[in-house]
Amino acid sequence: MSGADLATDLAGMHLTSPVLTAAGCGGRELAPFTDLAALGAVVTRTVTLDAQAGSPPPRVAETPSGLLHATGAQNPGLQGFLATELPWYGQQGVRVVVSISAGSLAEYGELARRLATASGIGAVEVHLAVPDAYQTGKVLNVVRRDLPRGTTVLAKLAPGGDVVDQARAAVDNGADAVVLCQGFPAMVLDPVTLRPVLGAGGGLLSGPAVHALALRCVWDVHAALPDVPVVGVGGIRSGFDALAMLLAGATAVQLGSVLLRDPSAATRIRHELLDELDRRDLDSAADAVGLAHQQPEGSSR
Repeated sequence: MSGADLATDLAGMHLTSPVLTAAGCGGRELAPFTDLAALGAVVTRTVTLDAQAGSPPPRVAETPSGLLHATGAQNPGLQGFLATELPWYGQQGVRVVVSISAGSLAEYGELARRLATASGIGAVEVHLAVPDAYQTGKVLNVVRRDLPRGTTVLAKLAPGGDVVDQARAAVDNGADAVVLCQGFPAMVLDPVTLRPVLGAGGGLLSGPAVHALALRCVWDVHAALPDVPVVGVGGIRSGFDALAMLLAGATAVQLGSVLLRDPSAATRIRHELLDELDRRDLDSAADAVGLAHQQPEGSSR
């Protein structure tokens, strides 16, 4: 039996496990396959102010090493979410991180003000679609301003720009932690129609293909901003993948496309992470955070 402690602190939020789900990759539909209350938290699908029908189909396509997707954030809108989905999580004793997205600063502000009066929210994750430090700072400033003090705010950054600059802009404007990172822009063409396979044209690539890319983002931000809590997400399929994120500097991890293939993966990866910690005589997940940045004894590298 493992003796390692998985409990961790994410920007003041006590988590019983560093393993979370990623936005849009599994919520209440995972309940038959895994104990959601045993996870660090469940990140909801991304919620917008008004209901959205989502992108035209097809919305997902497999690639040789990952999943291409463009869902268009199909969701019932904030009112529908608060009335139907959030109460269910509360009944299950699940810690909830609400993912939000908006098309303007005014909409971000309205989302934050209405979430400020809702109960049962562990944190808010701000979905940022553009890899731009200036815009990231403006959005986080608005969201932070309209949420109660003490509400943890996570900034999920988009790849493509200077991720360290984005992370710095996010925390300077009120984010308590950054999530690195969203899927990478990608496209696949159909050999028969000679057209994009997704209804939306381009999409985001997730899965094994992006794990090393996401790991580098976590590494760079931890190296530059070691006091900023980081959540690593991207291509995690095993306990070692999760451990690698911790070693690179992440405090917690999120599981994405692996849950679409294996809805019980969260439980499996949690157990595998415990085994990986034990194998290396690490007493806790927290002990692994940033360990790969330390120089081995006797090394001049």
